[in-house]
Amino acid sequence: MGASGSGKSTMMHILGCLDSPTQGSYYLDGVEVSRFSKNELAEIRNKKLGFIFQSFNLLSRTTVVENIELPLIYRKSLKKGDLDRIHQIMHILGIKGFGRHYPNQLSGGQQQRVAIARAIITDPTLLLADEPTGNLDSATSKDVMSILRDLNQNMGITIVLVTHETDIALYARRVIVLKDGKILSDSRSPSSDIAASPFHD
Repeated sequence: MGASGSGKSTMMHILGCLDSPTQGSYYLDGVEVSRFSKNELAEIRNKKLGFIFQSFNLLSRTTVVENIELPLIYRKSLKKGDLDRIHQIMHILGIKGFGRHYPNQLSGGQQQRVAIARAIITDPTLLLADEPTGNLDSATSKDVMSILRDLNQNMGITIVLVTHETDIALYARRVIVLKDGKILSDSRSPSSDIAASPFHD
């Protein structure tokens, strides 16, 4: 968390291997990646990372299934059995039956679920979510955060999420507040017990 200009985007770019730090080290899954070349960073992004954006970033002329399988195509590892896994993930995320739809035929919440499916299809070690609920209403935000919570708890995916919304931050087990490019505070969330989440049913 942090105000505009606090360094959130810079931190996310470094964690996402889009930028390299000017000093210090960055260990991702036990590997020091901060001095990797651009090609090496691209490979790390493809193999270790998943990205979720506020604006969904889906390809408008591409079906839901095709959007989800895109990272596998980039990885050049698309296999016949992957389609079954894509449909399994779609079922888990509540978008089963929308495989042939295009993004403009979906609601905002459904588009974000497609974006989440695309982000996790490669089994990432780290999932980076930049304001994933920023364009969603409160009810849909609850659904998306429940999905992210389940991905963390049940699939063991580490999630780093940027948000301006305090109620969304309460979902986190750890809250880091940035100011002027420095860590202002780093604390366990008062609601790190999921049952204390304001959205818990």
